[in-house]
Amino acid sequence: MASPFSGALQLTDLDDFLGPSQDCVKPVKVEKGPAGGAARIRIEDDGSYFQVGQDGGVRKLEKAQVSLDDCLACSGCITSAETVLVTQQSHEELRKVLEANKAAAPGQRRLVVVSISPQSRASLAARFQLDSTDTARKLTAFFKKLGADRVLDTTFARNFSLLESQREFVRRFRGQAGAQKPLPVLSSACPGWICYAEKVHGSVLVPHLSTARSPQQVMGVLVKDFLAQQQRVSPGGIYHVAVMPCYDKKLEAARPDFFSEEHQTREVDCVVTTGEVFRLLEEEGVSLSEVEPAPLDTLSSGAHAQEPTGHRGGGSGGYLEHVFRHAARELFGIHVDEVTYRPLRNKDFQEVTLEQGGQVLLRFAAAYGFRNIQNLVQKLRRGRCPYHYVEVMACPAGCLNGGGQLKAPDGRGKELLQRVEGLYGAVSTEAPEDAAGVRELYEDWLQGEGSERAGRLLHTAYRAVPAASPGLSLRW
Repeated sequence: MASPFSGALQLTDLDDFLGPSQDCVKPVKVEKGPAGGAARIRIEDDGSYFQVGQDGGVRKLEKAQVSLDDCLACSGCITSAETVLVTQQSHEELRKVLEANKAAAPGQRRLVVVSISPQSRASLAARFQLDSTDTARKLTAFFKKLGADRVLDTTFARNFSLLESQREFVRRFRGQAGAQKPLPVLSSACPGWICYAEKVHGSVLVPHLSTARSPQQVMGVLVKDFLAQQQRVSPGGIYHVAVMPCYDKKLEAARPDFFSEEHQTREVDCVVTTGEVFRLLEEEGVSLSEVEPAPLDTLSSGAHAQEPTGHRGGGSGGYLEHVFRHAARELFGIHVDEVTYRPLRNKDFQEVTLEQGGQVLLRFAAAYGFRNIQNLVQKLRRGRCPYHYVEVMACPAGCLNGGGQLKAPDGRGKELLQRVEGLYGAVSTEAPEDAAGVRELYEDWLQGEGSERAGRLLHTAYRAVPAASPGLSLRW
């Protein structure tokens, strides 16, 4: 059986991110021309592209394939081009599964579960001028009309990710995790950042990475383990689709760590971006604002469906804020009412401190975008990083500004982002430990907080990945 991780990124239309006669955005080794200058790439209207030498010579190139082992998710093609797809990771693949389900014999049908990120929901709400609750209900109705069986909100899974991040930080701060887990702890919910950390600065950064799973992958194990048990079906009998704000989430879903050898299935079978959901709506001739809403779903069929909720601390999950509050209370007995952010180099690099009697007890930071990530890496390399915890995101402005989100057609990107941020923050918030059903699942499904089972299902591992070659193995 072919490995599900041997797929390649199909660069089907480079026009969106290269443009005519622009140098490749990836840091790849490009063939030199006779005069020693770098060759350039020219893209035609039909999607074919050519290498243009310094002497004017033109050579047609084959479609580029970047293997998952090659990709850095470095805010180049994957994080910005809406036409870049990972094999088996597209809305077209979802269509195939839904069509196969309709034609399947009794007993052969797969249970289709769609989990939607709150960032994607906010982006679609802004586009259709809806509020968050209406959008959630209308998306539930839309996906069920397509053939989905259950539509879930990944905010529920993020409760577990936040709680595990909080506890992990306290353990590391106290030295309970051992010398191999030094401070600062670096958040790990952003797969673009993780690809970069593992493949470019592995030995430097990997020991600092939080092992807590991202909300997407917590939802993956909730669906393929907990829900499978509830429904009395094999994990392979469930097809799990995640709607996410960035393309890098496709790479995360394809990590070998999230594939079950026993059941021969991934925890997240398919990731579609917000933009791909919008294309699904267009292909179906549907305006989300005109869809009749449907009741919201929960993981447990016996649970009461609630309104969409969120977490304090910004549009990327609030990791810094939740870990900071918990650490202040747990380590120093200090209750923090309001977290005050202090911008440093720019609005995407901010600092938070906990002080008592003129002494800094905790120093946290949020570093968004690769220019700030580079500054952070340099501080770590020089042994001059003053932070205990850093929330790191590859995209400037965080997940609400992810490469898979809807774009402003008129170029008013800042205005659109402000609307998305407003809608995202308009839902009621709750502490993850207070969310309905979380305590019960820790006890009944995970066999208690801190159990071996909780550690295995809610955490993962990262490792330094040696570069395949200086040229990233791009096959032209």
